[in-house]
Amino acid sequence: MAGKGDKLPRKSSKSEVDAFIGKIRSTPVVKAGGDRGRLIFAMDATASREPTWDRACQIQGEMFRETATLGGLELQLCYYRGYGEFEASPWLSSADALLKRMTSVSCRGGFTQIEKVLRQAIRETKRKKVHAVVFVGDCMEEKVDRLCHLAGELGLLGVPVFVFHEGSEPGAQRAFRQIAGLTNGAYCSFDASSAAQLRDLLSAVAVYAAGGRAALQDFSRKSSELVRRLTHQLDKD
Repeated sequence: MAGKGDKLPRKSSKSEVDAFIGKIRSTPVVKAGGDRGRLIFAMDATASREPTWDRACQIQGEMFRETATLGGLELQLCYYRGYGEFEASPWLSSADALLKRMTSVSCRGGFTQIEKVLRQAIRETKRKKVHAVVFVGDCMEEKVDRLCHLAGELGLLGVPVFVFHEGSEPGAQRAFRQIAGLTNGAYCSFDASSAAQLRDLLSAVAVYAAGGRAALQDFSRKSSELVRRLTHQLDKD
């Protein structure tokens, strides 16, 4: 829940994007012919996100569709809002089912509940391996030490958290960077004018998790220069 006096968000710099791509490069790859990749997609649905919520839903739907032909991604949608409200969907394998759930959600004022997101990821991966967590949010109103403790546990479980920070609120940025670092994930900031960048990076994470390098190479042929740079770096290994 952000205040009106917060600074305007800014785009990620080239160095930040390059660093993010470098982290994706080290994300574990799901073996061909093995189980589907499992991705938890968590979103802040508090009131401050309302202006960009619809666009975010569209972007996440596009991300999921990119993996459809791979036969390889299951996704669980989590979100928090209002007074202690936290929801986690069943595991979904259909973009239509995901979009139906996302578009039924409206934003409500309330404090952040990132702790619940991290605990959900821990519970799920103890049942069956979760390959990555994506979190999209704009602020943090919790005890950072507690969040970092849970992030460290996720790191030990081998579950990277990829944080997409809408805006540049300093306290949230510090916390989000620590969460990403402790889980061997990555942090990237975005604003309303960088939707295409966000879509490409989200899609790259999903495609890579679902199908590995070959799938990402194919995806890059129809995507942006940003994703082609990612593919080029992967080819160097």
